[in-house]
Parts: sequence; C-alpha cells; structure tokens
Amino acid sequence: MRIAAVREQEGKIFGILEDGRFRPLLSEGAPVRDLRQVIALVEAKRLDYGAPRPLAEVRLAAPVGPLAKNVICVGKNYYDHAQEFARSGIDQSGDKQEVPEEPVVFTKAVSALADPLDPVAASADPTNTVDYEGELGVVIGRRCRGVKRAEALGYVFGYTIVNDVTARAVQQRHKQWFLGKSLDGFCPVGPCLVTADEFGAPDGQELATFVNGERRQFARLRDMIFDVPTIIETVSAYVTLEPGDLIATGTPAGVGIGFKPPRYLKPGDVVRVTISGIGELENPIV
Repeated sequence: MRIAAVREQEGKIFGILEDGRFRPLLSEGAPVRDLRQVIALVEAKRLDYGAPRPLAEVRLAAPVGPLAKNVICVGKNYYDHAQEFARSGIDQSGDKQEVPEEPVVFTKAVSALADPLDPVAASADPTNTVDYEGELGVVIGRRCRGVKRAEALGYVFGYTIVNDVTARAVQQRHKQWFLGKSLDGFCPVGPCLVTADEFGAPDGQELATFVNGERRQFARLRDMIFDVPTIIETVSAYVTLEPGDLIATGTPAGVGIGFKPPRYLKPGDVVRVTISGIGELENPIV
C-alpha cells in the first residue's frame, strides 16, 4: 500500500495512491489528518475512502505527522560517506572514526519538515554551506521499547524518502549537529509512504541523489553500516518509539562537502532523491 498526504485549504489529509489517483481515507465520514490514525486504521483493516482524485489535481505533502518527537537521524551510516565525512573536517563532535563502532544518533526539529516540491531556502543559511543528504526514512508502526534486532522489522509500518538538508558550517561551528540540521524546511519527506509488506526488508533497493540532473549519490540499502533492525534496537534501548515516529537512516557518499572544492547548493538548483520501490522526492533550492 502506498500512503500519501495532500494539502488542502483546511490542512493536510491522508489517503492512498492507486492507479494514478489519490483516494482520501475517511474515519466516520471525516478526512484523516494524522498518520497515527492511518496506522491504526490499516492495522485494523478498517479502510473507508472518499472520492478519488487524479494526482495531477492534488498537491502532495509530507506523508508523516503530526510528529510526537523530533525526526530521529543516524549519521555516518555508509562506509564511503563515513570516510568522506571524516576527511572533510566538518565533524567536530570529538569522534573522528571513519567507521563508527556504534550508531551515531541525533535529531532534526519537527519544524524542519517540508513537502515534496517545497522550495528549500538555502538563503536562510548565512554561511552559504547548504548540502543535501538523500536517505531512507523508516516510520514506526507499533509502540516499542527495548526491541531486539531479530524482532525490529515487525515494528516498522513503512518507508519513505528523506532529504537531510544540512548547513555544514553551522554543523561544524556548534559541534553538535542539531542547529545545522534543523533550519526551517531542511527536512523534505515524500513523495509517499510505502508499507513494509509492499516494500520488503531494506536490502537491494537503490538510493540515488541528483542535483540538476547530475547523479551525486548512489548506494544500495544493504550498504548501510548499521541496518534498520540495528538502528531500531539501538534507539529503542533508550527511547520509547511510538507509531508515526520517523527515523532517517543515513546517507551514502557524494554529498557536496565531499568534493574539493565543496559543491554546496545554491538558489536555482534542483535536488531529486530516488529510492527504488518508493519513488522520487524533488525540491527546488531558493
């Protein structure tokens, strides 16, 4: 199943994508506006729909939210990116390992969320060091704490695409990554959420990021240092995960900071992140 959200005058509503149409989900005749309610309806197999609309007539929104906590993120989670990041000089966290021994976990503010095709304001970063990071997003489907790796995928509702946009100089200046990752609009998500039963376990699916049509990043999801079950086991050992929580699982090599000189984003650029089995997330830079 492909879950989507669209923007309307009254706010965001959820539905499914089917045969090139958006079918709004209803609960007791009213539009569903909370992904947590979508998850409950899907789990209970109580699905009721409104009139379908052609995709060309709707504006897709981030298929998550409202989030109960910050976006949970994992850094340096592909071998090649961990190495390029260590060489970049940006990492001021005190851990200069090229390959982390444990998952590197941080968060992005909820206010950073953005929709597909929303402009990302590079102009909001006075340091002019805005960078892209294409990532797999994991959405939790069941409340959990202390999950073991072998059971972790059973707590996943579905998968989406995240662009973990980052102001690199801000990230370096403040040593912790929260500020450089959390500017308004610096977390585009979409274009849809594919349920775990349809997507399958993250493995051979391909992730790629393009800037103005040039492919900058490419990896298979199996190339992660710490796979999705390990990430869930690690985070849930300390933090209770709730339905609807979003985890961004890290980015492969090819980010702008990895080039010499760095190739930061600038107004007029267009970033497109693709994951096979999900689709593509595109945002212009302004």
